Amino acid sequence: MFLSWTIPNAPSAGFQNISFPFDISQAPHKRGWYFAQQFYFIGRDYVGYTGLQPQADVNGQPIIHAAFSSFIPGTTQRDANCWDSADGGPGVGCALDFPGSYDHGYSLEIANTGGSTTWTGTVVDTTTNKKLHVGTYTLPEGTQGIKGDQWGFVEYFLNEPGPEHCDELPYTSVTFGNPFTPTEEGSLGNPYENPGAFCTGKQDFKFSRSKAGVQVEAGFKKRGVISYLFNLVDTSRWITSYTH
Repeated sequence: MFLSWTIPNAPSAGFQNISFPFDISQAPHKRGWYFAQQFYFIGRDYVGYTGLQPQADVNGQPIIHAAFSSFIPGTTQRDANCWDSADGGPGVGCALDFPGSYDHGYSLEIANTGGSTTWTGTVVDTTTNKKLHVGTYTLPEGTQGIKGDQWGFVEYFLNEPGPEHCDELPYTSVTFGNPFTPTEEGSLGNPYENPGAFCTGKQDFKFSRSKAGVQVEAGFKKRGVISYLFNLVDTSRWITSYTH
């Protein structure tokens, strides 16, 4: 699933600080889904992205995974939360697993820090205003600020079911808030399914809009044992043979 975002009045050299809000209060506490926003730096052809991934609880404590990555060749880092590579290719990846309530709102902030090409990703608990450092990387010389438009995505990154197993895709829900800078608030386009994905049209994808942003739902909630058994057989024939 993709959705576009845009922020008006971008400076010619790009934004130096931008934030992407997320509400994951209705997302199951399970690993597999990634909710992200991508962004372009002026002067480069490759994207960066930031987002959240729900995780399984640990000893009853909810855990959330925050990511902050650059796919720009030549990106460097000296941060304990980062490593040299982005999804196995050029760039840098940074991540932080942190205990946090799913009922709180979160915002992923990207800010220029420590020099013209050094950027830091921070996750902000918008309920408590607590900030956590996700990572810092430095882009190649000549890279400018962040462009005023790009797009985000919802992705199931574990073994994607083949087209014959799309009804096994686990349910999830996320609300994307409007992106913003210290001086501007942006907007979001309507989400749409990836035309090339196995489960397009088969994953119960839906979205709705509210003052909070754009809510996206996909996948299927786990059925109970009785419901599952009834769906394995022709129910009407099973009842007929049983009652006669």
